[in-house]
Amino acid sequence: MSWLDLIGWCGSALLVVSLMQARVLRFRVLNLVACVVLTGFNAALEIWPMVAMNVVLTLINLWHIRKLVGTRHDETAYDVLEVGPGDEYLRHVLSNHEADILRFQPDLDWDGSAAGRLAFLVQRGDETVGVVLVRDDGDGVARVLLDYVTPRFRDFSPGEFVWRHSSVLRERGFTRVVTPAHMVGAYYGRLGFEHDGATDSWSLDL
Repeated sequence: MSWLDLIGWCGSALLVVSLMQARVLRFRVLNLVACVVLTGFNAALEIWPMVAMNVVLTLINLWHIRKLVGTRHDETAYDVLEVGPGDEYLRHVLSNHEADILRFQPDLDWDGSAAGRLAFLVQRGDETVGVVLVRDDGDGVARVLLDYVTPRFRDFSPGEFVWRHSSVLRERGFTRVVTPAHMVGAYYGRLGFEHDGATDSWSLDL
């Protein structure tokens, strides 16, 4: 097998792998790389229709990546909707993503009928991309019970719009957000949360 054949096989394999991605940004990035590789491969073989197709696909991927990255922290791109803790649609979302949610938070036990429970959906257009569940711990403290992102948007952090770009918690009288222990810290650290080493939790003054 020549080096040119190897490049062609690698590009084709990467293209297949990109189509298997659930995450929208990861799909676009991998598909972009595959298109660039296949553009070079087909140009070397002088297969110009395939070169033209891959050039167009490269430009399409670049456009989508620019749009996705550009709206990552854009508060106009997402809406935060408060729903009842026992809301039927909320139950549907939690049930539909139950297996995935329990992979990341196996100790979640959501009882929408319990006192002090609040639920928020993060929407991008008509698509639900995140779910945030909190408990009122009193003294203005909102305890995070779940901060979930659907697989398509896992390269983003839509939950940040509940903490930073939405007044829904402040309007409810909360002055502080506290996460459970052992949550991944990079996402919260970027938003100004402070880490408590003693409890391994993160907190943010609203």
